[in-house]
Amino acid sequence: MDPQTVVCHNPACPARGQVGKGNIRIHSQKERRYICDGCKKTFAETKGTPFYRLHKAQDIFVLVVTLLAYGCPIQAIVAAFHLDERTVVSWQERSGKHCEKVHQHLVEQPRDLGQVQGDEIRVKVQGAIVWMAMAIQVGPRLWLGGAVSTCRDTTLITCLMQKVRACALCRPLLLCADGCAAYVKAAGAVFREPLRFGQKGRPFLRPWDNLNVAQVVKQYVRKRVVGVERRLVQGSMAQVQTLLAETQGGGTINTSYIERLNATFRARLAALVRRGRALARQTTTLHQAMYLVGTVYNFCTYHHSLRVAIHLPVNRRRWVSRTPAIAAGITDHLWTVEELLSFQVPLPRWTPPKRRGRPSKATKALIAQWCS
Repeated sequence: MDPQTVVCHNPACPARGQVGKGNIRIHSQKERRYICDGCKKTFAETKGTPFYRLHKAQDIFVLVVTLLAYGCPIQAIVAAFHLDERTVVSWQERSGKHCEKVHQHLVEQPRDLGQVQGDEIRVKVQGAIVWMAMAIQVGPRLWLGGAVSTCRDTTLITCLMQKVRACALCRPLLLCADGCAAYVKAAGAVFREPLRFGQKGRPFLRPWDNLNVAQVVKQYVRKRVVGVERRLVQGSMAQVQTLLAETQGGGTINTSYIERLNATFRARLAALVRRGRALARQTTTLHQAMYLVGTVYNFCTYHHSLRVAIHLPVNRRRWVSRTPAIAAGITDHLWTVEELLSFQVPLPRWTPPKRRGRPSKATKALIAQWCS
């Protein structure tokens, strides 16, 4: 037990979400509990993780979640571990919610994306059809997130573009998608920066100058591709060629990387399999399963195309494998599924309440101690 790596999870605590401030002490080695000097509350070591208040062994939970993340059917897990099907589904939902928080904390940080590809997948649910939209950063093959909706419309694509916008700096960016017209409208509405002139009121939103939007439209005859049309809807071709050379080593405008990622998700989520009998019961379950598979793909899976060669003497070389998170600079090692599930996402830092008049001495002391 290391108090220097633990944060307080009490929303009312002024020391919440801060690591290494000396406010956390060991309360009980036997029960593995900590105490926060800021709010005098005790909490378990597993607080803020899917292991919190778990009634089964932690090793079994990790094994089940690992099998779920790599596409093992729920019925096979039930038969192998003698668990109830509802227990396995609840574990998938719990781990999916945690993976979504980890994704928002680590992946949704501004960085130079270069090229992003987006696509949608038609998913079968009980009694209906829903759409799952996802995006990938081409350079490090990093999954940027996804959205699930009952309609393939502007609302779905706008939600996806907002997740891409949360990961992007205002740098030259190439966005490649299929022929869905909602991408052009959603990109123009999301990728904007406020211009402030020192006046009151809502600032003017200016579209990005370095945003390039391209579409790949495929012509089908009897469900076979007979032609491909590449369109540059927005931006300059010279900048597009530069971004293609930096992110994929040249070539033409394409959506090959997101389509390959779709194949990975189809192999690991039974509801995405074409001509299969598996159905998703609810869109929330599908959403959480998507984040479980995507986060394990980012942090716990080596990508063959991301390996780097280390040249040794006598014309020899050795390959160093990397995950998308390593290639993007988010982490420096391969995460295990247990490490992913044990990661504690800190709460937002405490801010003093807004009240009329001057703050009290106690409030000033809290501000000086925890807001500096």
